Amino acid sequence: MPALSDVLLALPLADMRRWSLFLFLRRELTMTSPGENLRINGDRLWDSLMEMAQIGPGIAGGNNRQTLTDSDKQGRELFQRWCEEAGLSMAVDKMGTMFMTRPGTDPGALPVYVGSHLDTQPTGGKYDGVLGVLAGLEVVRSMNDLGIKTKHPIVVTNWTNEEGARFAPAMLASGVFAGVHTLDWAYDRKDMDGKSFGDELKRIGWVGEEEVGARKMHAYFEYHIEQGPILEAENKQIGVVTHGQGLWWLEFTLTGKEAHTGSTPMKMRVNAGLAMARIFEMVQEVAMAHQPGAVGGVGQVKFSPNSRNVLPGTVVFTVDIRSPELTKLNSMRSQIEERAEAICAELGVGYAMEAVGHFDPVAFDPTLVQRVRSAAEKLGYSHMDIISGAGHDACWTNKVAPSTMIMCPCVDGLSHNEAEDISKEWASAGADVLLHAVLETAEIVE
Repeated sequence: MPALSDVLLALPLADMRRWSLFLFLRRELTMTSPGENLRINGDRLWDSLMEMAQIGPGIAGGNNRQTLTDSDKQGRELFQRWCEEAGLSMAVDKMGTMFMTRPGTDPGALPVYVGSHLDTQPTGGKYDGVLGVLAGLEVVRSMNDLGIKTKHPIVVTNWTNEEGARFAPAMLASGVFAGVHTLDWAYDRKDMDGKSFGDELKRIGWVGEEEVGARKMHAYFEYHIEQGPILEAENKQIGVVTHGQGLWWLEFTLTGKEAHTGSTPMKMRVNAGLAMARIFEMVQEVAMAHQPGAVGGVGQVKFSPNSRNVLPGTVVFTVDIRSPELTKLNSMRSQIEERAEAICAELGVGYAMEAVGHFDPVAFDPTLVQRVRSAAEKLGYSHMDIISGAGHDACWTNKVAPSTMIMCPCVDGLSHNEAEDISKEWASAGADVLLHAVLETAEIVE
């Protein structure tokens, strides 16, 4: 019998190309895991990111596509169109989360989920969350290009209100999905203008029929920019995320006495603004006292009446504290609460505090973590283990299904900022790793 190479050489050129392609795909797809030459289309992924960034543009090159705004609606519609063009079918739950399904060959196999979020900060970047959603879509598009079938269905997911910028807490929809919050409680969350989550979800027309949390997961993968400086500083292309920090969001309401800033004697003031300033400094002290592995700060403040010559009657602000160590996290909360109340008492300022967001530190599924690590090694990408400093939907899905994350660097570690930036090469490398980890988990079928 002649050798296969001799047979190929005897074929016309066009037939040789077809046979070569066939043999390449057969070799790639019949391996226990996909071969190292299997990659996503990096140009297509980048083009999708840039097109999505045209919806809800910011004022300095980034995005303002806050959850449940008209811009969010437009972004959802574009994502839906792209997914349907790729052959995916859509389901939407009562929190407005989008589930776009590519069927598997086994009707009884639980789906492998991949995704993140399309909503942004008020001054957000083009990649935070969006990269994970569109990379999930690109995984499916690449599978379609190569004719790859999997035993398990693959579901590309856009979670509602991950950012928590408009409606606290963050990761609201995934929190309801995981049973951490109730649907009614989530619907009642209000933004700074008093508009409720439930009413705004209805207004933009994205209240789904599916019960939240009814569907089951085989596994969940989330690809995200690091939002920190470690990967870039260490010159690593891939972050293998092993853990996530725990978090407390503590919302303080301080009540003073509105009064003229010019005519009210210093000793006669009930100054909620002064109490706030002292609490800000105290939060810094507490966070520094818990080093290493602890952070704390304030990102949102609302003065009332917010007039330049009126002492505030009310000040509302949120303290954000985080640590991968639960004992440190809870110690920080305890100290901040105790000292804040004492500061207010000393100044005669009214004090109230509500915990509006929380999750314990997270340990991601070791098997999925190893699949991410192995994929990076096989593809030749530099990588390192990393702890996520930010909260993500994967932190909640981890409560109900095996979950893990993949990270790529971002320039100067900058995020939640319109200047947030990554390279096409970074985006593609992480998506390649995502493709391989997903295919190994979803099980390629010949």
